[in-house]
Amino acid sequence: MANILVVDDELGIRDLLSEILNDEGHQVDLAENAAQARAARSLARPDLVLLDIWMPDTDGVTLLKEWSSTGLLTMPVIMMSGHATIDTAVEATKIGAMAFLEKPITLQKLLKAVEQGLARATARPPSAAKPVAPLAEPTPSEVGMAPAVLATAPDSGLQAIRSFMLEKPLRDARDEFEKAYFEFHLAKEGGSMTRVAEKTGLERTHLYRKLKQLGVDLTRGKRNL
Repeated sequence: MANILVVDDELGIRDLLSEILNDEGHQVDLAENAAQARAARSLARPDLVLLDIWMPDTDGVTLLKEWSSTGLLTMPVIMMSGHATIDTAVEATKIGAMAFLEKPITLQKLLKAVEQGLARATARPPSAAKPVAPLAEPTPSEVGMAPAVLATAPDSGLQAIRSFMLEKPLRDARDEFEKAYFEFHLAKEGGSMTRVAEKTGLERTHLYRKLKQLGVDLTRGKRNL
């Protein structure tokens, strides 16, 4: 288990990332601006930081420079943004960021980046004076195919059939399962987001973001918000 600091001015993003990382067994601290991030960095000494670039008081790149110049960049930092240019991503990497994630962030890319960041931190702590190369994109691996899983909706005749590669990494199998799970309940509930949220125990805003991250087609069929 690692201590991860999430810095983002959007409440929905903070809550979603916190939920995902907590599910993976990590301890998560949250900050909505640079001031809170500085305090959290000082008190908790995180093992990894997920840092948004665009924030109202001090942007993420400026905060990264500050940590680097003061010798506080002793943990891997993964930058996040939905509007940053390539030049901004390159600049952050040169300063010392280990990776750059473009929003909306998929679950697979998030967990892959966190896993690689923590692995590199364990093997060799990042240095403020020597930037680390950006993380490589994950490549597909050859895995065996397990028998299809059949789920039947009671009293409806609806079936959701999905093949799961049980020998693949857990995070990949989890993505497939969650996608099939939500598609099954959307079909069962006639596309009603309200009823699916009640059935799965998620708030509608969190449910919607999760469906988007998993790549569930929200335009197919009826979708009642």
